[in-house]
Amino acid sequence: MGGDRDAIPNDGGEYTVTVSPTRSYYLTFHVGPNSFAFAAEGAVDEANGSWMIEPLRLSFNIEAPAEHAFQVWTTRLSSWWPKGHSASGNPDTVVALEPRPGGRIFERTPDGTEIEWGEITLWQPPRRLGYLWHINRARSDATDVELTFVDLGDGTTRLDIVHAGWERLGTEGQTWRKANFSGWAALRHSFIPAAEA
Repeated sequence: MGGDRDAIPNDGGEYTVTVSPTRSYYLTFHVGPNSFAFAAEGAVDEANGSWMIEPLRLSFNIEAPAEHAFQVWTTRLSSWWPKGHSASGNPDTVVALEPRPGGRIFERTPDGTEIEWGEITLWQPPRRLGYLWHINRARSDATDVELTFVDLGDGTTRLDIVHAGWERLGTEGQTWRKANFSGWAALRHSFIPAAEA
């Protein structure tokens, strides 16, 4: 930090410091008399100056054709979705997806209550699926998910997942991104065996 070190007064007050090693990337820290807290990291969209958090990007291979993998994801969601991994927490919840642009992703509890989780934004069977995702959040906080089922030409598929839009969650964006990374890992372990069966 060189000469910039003296820019933070040593008077016991609390200050927010932004460090920008490049024009488009910065780190924010909160500095106080008994604290040093890392706030967030990401990039600045140079077009409009807004904060962006790096999307989650995951890929994994499935020993099944792309058409079959897409079908299992979209039409048999409730058969492989982890039990209790829902807004209600009820292990007997049914998870459903309406297969069309504007279609809902939702859970239906045993008493018939429907709780919306998202909305289909991209429907291109059997290759691409996109949706807004807001489980346990307001719809205005929805993140963006895009799945691409890539036919590898040998009867197997690579599923590429991009989960973006974390900056819509404000200061909670990084926390939700980390939580969703764990959630995707759990889904992977449920989905692959169902798709390969």
